[in-house]
Amino acid sequence: MTNTVIHSARLITDGAETADAWVRFNDGFVTDAGTGPDHPEAETVLDATELAGPGAILTPGFIDIHGHGGAGASYDDGADAIRTARAMHRAHGTTRAVVSLVTAPIADLARRVGEIADLMQTDADILGSHLEGPFLDVAHHGAHEPSLLRAPAAADVQQLLDAGRGTVCQVTLAPELAGGLDAIRLIVAAGAVAAVGHTSADAAQTAAAFEAGATILTHAFNAMPGIHHRAPGPVLTAAADHRVVLEAIADNVHLDPKVIKLLFDSAPGRVALVTDAMAAAGSADGQYDLGAVRVTVTDGIARADDTGSIAGSTLTQDVALQRAVHAGVGLVDAVRALTQTPATAIGFGEQLGRIAPGFIGDAVVLDAQLQVKHVQTGAALS
Repeated sequence: MTNTVIHSARLITDGAETADAWVRFNDGFVTDAGTGPDHPEAETVLDATELAGPGAILTPGFIDIHGHGGAGASYDDGADAIRTARAMHRAHGTTRAVVSLVTAPIADLARRVGEIADLMQTDADILGSHLEGPFLDVAHHGAHEPSLLRAPAAADVQQLLDAGRGTVCQVTLAPELAGGLDAIRLIVAAGAVAAVGHTSADAAQTAAAFEAGATILTHAFNAMPGIHHRAPGPVLTAAADHRVVLEAIADNVHLDPKVIKLLFDSAPGRVALVTDAMAAAGSADGQYDLGAVRVTVTDGIARADDTGSIAGSTLTQDVALQRAVHAGVGLVDAVRALTQTPATAIGFGEQLGRIAPGFIGDAVVLDAQLQVKHVQTGAALS
């Protein structure tokens, strides 16, 4: 992509829709945008309506801040597996992603985040690693191996952060565990994002985590207390705090469509649509491993063999977009939840998540039914 123009599209970016739009990309960056038939000349000119038909849509590239694999490959299994899974998700519009790792022994996780740091030197579509464990509540372990869960001792947290050499992007933990609030402060001080998840925290404990610096709620409603009229729990506490982004898995399995809509209504502009995808995404039903947990996928639903817990998803972000819109979420809001909101949540909001001059030129063209028809990835992060 040296010099490209995409024209005749419904441009959806930055919380707005522009009809009959064109965008110019040069050397991997957005350089100009406008409307009407008088678009600039370029080496490559793409008519969005030819790519995707009437009503063609142009959006920024999707950003997944929570996923574990796809195409039969798990992110826990090294560089080749990560590349295999990323290729599948990229074809579905996810131009950049955080690589999420499930619970494992500290030494194994340290090695894996180091491998991801190495991979980021060559693979610009990887934004960093996400440690979903081992600092999780046993009562809400989900598809994480309970015997490997532990309280967040400062030395363990620091070892993992050091192993990532500045590339650990996000750490999910249960803040009520011993040392939880101190761990949040340590994570944030290192430049990573602390997230609340797999937790038994009540509203007060959740609020304390946000005061300590946590700014993401990991897959809202899942692996945490629900909403009770006398015990609002983590979800309402997060929705009421304008510093916090709430992850949502819009696969109609983790969340009912009415709950998807409820999240968007309760936290406008602060929902990030994530996949939490495991290896079976983009692949067939059958048996898979999710870290130390054996998983069976039936009719596209992944469940742990030993407990029956939902074990990640088989979701891709284009399907998350479709299901959010079908749930009643406005298209502009749903696109923002795939682009600008997740980019900002993990500190990349000045480079990714918008189609505007100076931003990296990741872009997706979809048809009017929200099927992906064209994907392009722009420059590497500066």
